[in-house]
This record gives sequence, C-alpha cells and structure tokens, in this order.
Amino acid sequence: MEESIIVTREGYEKMQNELEELKTVKRQEVSEKLKVARSFGDLSENAEYDAAKEEQAQLEERIAKLENNLRIAEVVSEQDMKQNIVNIGSTVKFSVKYPDGESEEKTVVIVGRTESNLAEGKMSNESPIGKALMGAKKGQKVDVQVPDGIAKVKVISTKF
Repeated sequence: MEESIIVTREGYEKMQNELEELKTVKRQEVSEKLKVARSFGDLSENAEYDAAKEEQAQLEERIAKLENNLRIAEVVSEQDMKQNIVNIGSTVKFSVKYPDGESEEKTVVIVGRTESNLAEGKMSNESPIGKALMGAKKGQKVDVQVPDGIAKVKVISTKF
C-alpha cells in the first residue's frame, strides 16, 4: 500500500489546477508541435519532432505524478488542527540558535513535502526543523540535529 502524502487544502487545489492545465492546454500545445514537426518530413532526422516527443514524454510523466499525488493525498483541514499546536497548515514564527552561535528568526507555513518551497516561506513537515516543530506549542523549545551539531529552536507563535 502506498503511503499517503499530507497536503493543505491550498496545495491540493494547486495540484488539481496544474493537472487540469496540463491535460487541456499543454497537451494541446504539444500535440500541435508534433503535428508541425511531422510536416517537416523524414522523422529519423527531425530534431523538432524529437524535441516535441521528449516534451510529450515529460508532460505525460508529470500528469501521471500529479494524478498519483492527488489519489494518495490526505488533506488536512482546520478541524484537524489543535489550537496553538504546530501542525500542517500552521504559520509558525520561531527563532533558531545554531551550533556556531548564529541565530535568526523565521516565519514559515508548515506544509507537506510536495508543497515545500522555502523561497515562498513553505517548510516541509519532513525537514529537520519542520519535523521538530510538529506538535510544539508557543514558547516550547526543541532541539534539532543539523550537520554541525544541535540547533536550539523556540516557537514564538503559531496560528492556523
């Protein structure tokens, strides 16, 4: 049995929208590219045809991956959340003190691994800090194993 993936409602809808876009718009675009490339004649030496076939293969692979992710997705809802406890979908403000003495404060949304994007402030619940934060409460301190030792993380606030 396949392991489910945990996603927020937003993440689930984003996957659905991408899948719809790929199946309707992108498939049509690739189909047109193939049609045009075929019109150039000899397919054995047709770079445009080869490129379009490669794009088609990548597109179909992405569609299959999205369909599978949607099939095994477990959407967390607000009812699943316990107030002031870090969980999937929580916005968490925390401070980190690294082993080298440096420290920083961050605010992230805890998401499932398929939604993770630190540039957008979305941290996976499976990352070292994300995993340590899961279940923590405001004011709680947790230790996180990092490559050069133990980082001290303190939850400043959490909300859903």
